[in-house]
Amino acid sequence: MGSVTRGTTGPDRLRRVERWLAGPAAGPLRTAVDPLVVDLGYGAHPVTVLDLQRWLRRVRPDVRVVGLEIDPERVAAARELTAGLPGAPRFARGGFELSVPGGGRPVLVRAFNVLRQYPEEDVAGAWELLRSRLAPGGVLVDGTCDEVGRRAAWIALDAGRGPRSLTLSVRLGGLQRPSEVAERLPKALIHRNVPGEGVHDYLRALDAAWARAAPLGTFGARQRWVAACAEVARSFPLLDSPARWRLGEVTVAWAAVAPAGGALRPPAGS
Repeated sequence: MGSVTRGTTGPDRLRRVERWLAGPAAGPLRTAVDPLVVDLGYGAHPVTVLDLQRWLRRVRPDVRVVGLEIDPERVAAARELTAGLPGAPRFARGGFELSVPGGGRPVLVRAFNVLRQYPEEDVAGAWELLRSRLAPGGVLVDGTCDEVGRRAAWIALDAGRGPRSLTLSVRLGGLQRPSEVAERLPKALIHRNVPGEGVHDYLRALDAAWARAAPLGTFGARQRWVAACAEVARSFPLLDSPARWRLGEVTVAWAAVAPAGGALRPPAGS
């Protein structure tokens, strides 16, 4: 289920989300009975699937990574390129239904630069279908990044409760203002960066805090970013700490940035 995407990719393009998945988001994988992970819509080359497996083996050496693509030619090419590699991921044709060879429900699904290529109105249905295929306690990550992985943004969704957070991750060197990442927001938010929307308020707050922290730039962009995040944390429900901020990363609770009008909001009480 789904449509063929452009399929552009490259080595280490998704390193920012992989570092996060092997770090603060690793809990479900660490405790899973079946450590099954799906990289959905990996593109024209399987390199990001191999990258993901390498990172996640730090958490679970026995992780089972499956790359799913709707284009059968891409699946055939991935199998050919990885043939003979010891412990290589498996590749299969599949889409939002998450038909994994041999069965099983993944504890983690990464769908990067996939839903960005779909209409906004299709996002909620895709999220619902993907979440219904997760193992109990599983996590879906829907995100987007630039061509070389220097700016990325992703939404984490729980199997049961839906969207829970938005993470921004940027290369601090050369950053003029945090809102530069806006063009890489996932589809659920990219058209919502307008006055009256939570994500717009959040990005404006980051920009303002970044500007006020300019004097700390003398000590490096990292110190400036940490100070900006600390200021924003006084007004927004940030879910991480300076240990993550120092990486050019910041995570906020979904309720603070969810689209206005109730669209794509978590269930009441979540």
